Amino acid sequence: MIKKRVFSGIQPSGTVHIGNYIGALRNWALMQKDHDCLYCIVDLHAITVPQDPKDLRERILFTTATTLAAGIDPQQSILFVQSDVPEHAELAWLLNCVVYYGELTRMTQFKDKSTVRGEGTSAGLFTYPVLMAADILLYGAQAVPVGDDQRQHLELTRLIARRLEKDLPDWVVVPNAFIEKKGARVMGLDDPMAKMSKSAPSEYNYISLDDAPDLIRKKIRKAVTDSGTTIEFDEEKRPAVANLLTIYSSLTDRPVEEIVQQYAGKGYGDFKKDLAEVVVEGLAPIQKRIREFVSDPAQLQRILTEGAEKAGAIARPRMAAIKKGLGLGRP
Repeated sequence: MIKKRVFSGIQPSGTVHIGNYIGALRNWALMQKDHDCLYCIVDLHAITVPQDPKDLRERILFTTATTLAAGIDPQQSILFVQSDVPEHAELAWLLNCVVYYGELTRMTQFKDKSTVRGEGTSAGLFTYPVLMAADILLYGAQAVPVGDDQRQHLELTRLIARRLEKDLPDWVVVPNAFIEKKGARVMGLDDPMAKMSKSAPSEYNYISLDDAPDLIRKKIRKAVTDSGTTIEFDEEKRPAVANLLTIYSSLTDRPVEEIVQQYAGKGYGDFKKDLAEVVVEGLAPIQKRIREFVSDPAQLQRILTEGAEKAGAIARPRMAAIKKGLGLGRP
């Protein structure tokens, strides 16, 4: 049986948090057995906002180490850096000539981020969804594990694919989103109405995969809760507690209902104390593997080089086909 091809990416950041792990990396690892997976450190996406070059290069390696520590096996999946395969940028330009300006203006993430950056907003940030579409379509991916906040971008990718079907019927694959229901959107510990984010102004918004145990306990202890004292799962009326229950459930693979029953008649103090230990214990083996990978940068470089070679072998003939289909190059 031919395995479905999967593509997904993670931005290189020194702060990969439990939201990234629960919502993405853990699912990446689970999909390896039954899918043909390509996983990408998306450094071209990262530079849509200002970056320090030296810091970015270091974070690419650290993110690679974290991804491997979370369970990505380079013998089962292709793990590579986006800019190592130049066809990503080349296809993004071609797709920029296919997508419409009005379609990009409707992207809510751009609206939100450009409001913050104002006149300093880069054109790259505006066309970010087109580069994401190029990442996916370049490999003919059929399934794309994404967070719920990326659903609109994936729909744009599908629209672009359908627009190309007439001229490139043998090239186009219209991808489908794969959004894990449990843990698809882990919210900030200090703001349960906004997604957990490594760019949040406060470090108490997130728990990094490399946070020390005492810092994890402190962050859980300071996490906001809702009015009331009972442990209940209600995303509308009790979003803060619902978010903490989601984290607890995701890291223990226990149903939320079972956890709620466990804390019947107990208060936030007992619940948070236990949750902190769940997070500490759940991250301990990942943190150990991160340290092991970081201590061997030559191994990381080798994995990324081999991954880029494998990805390029898929990308190059597909890129040649789309250029031919669009009439580019000499006859």
